[in-house]
Amino acid sequence: MTYAFDVMNLHRIEANIMPRNTASLKVVEKLGFYLQHANYVVVTDPLMKQKVYDASYKQYKIQSSSAVIAVLGDLEAYKDSARINEGLFHLGFSSKQELDSEVQQVTHFYEERGEPFKRDEAIRNASLSAMLFMLTAKEQGWDTCPMIGFEADKLIEALQLEERYVPVMLITIGKEDTSS
Repeated sequence: MTYAFDVMNLHRIEANIMPRNTASLKVVEKLGFYLQHANYVVVTDPLMKQKVYDASYKQYKIQSSSAVIAVLGDLEAYKDSARINEGLFHLGFSSKQELDSEVQQVTHFYEERGEPFKRDEAIRNASLSAMLFMLTAKEQGWDTCPMIGFEADKLIEALQLEERYVPVMLITIGKEDTSS
């Protein structure tokens, strides 16, 4: 990875795998493509929705939706590498040495690129996850609306978020009222 980004000056690497192909799965796991940067906070409580409404410039859709989903990017997702890979170790797909090496490589990859990279990755991955969520919701008959109009500091306070999370977007979700 270092060679690809630093020597070849690549800006992106993509991987397509078939889940049953364990060899290719192990390759992308080794490269850290399994990290989950997206986290969701579902707000249905009327008092909490009011706080989100206030932090979102009092946009109508916040109040009229069945729920508001705060999509968050985890700036420290890479720190979960050991926990995520532990299962492969316990299943016998990797040795303790490979597990330790994987954790060290992923940690180094993120930490050497600094805070802007961590933020970009958190936002990028959470955005892709949010897109998939909205497509799945539509498939199940739900209407969604992505929203970026909010004051991040007020939203962080309202939801009592840890510093490791960055608000990426809000998604309102509900079903169209066809009764009228």
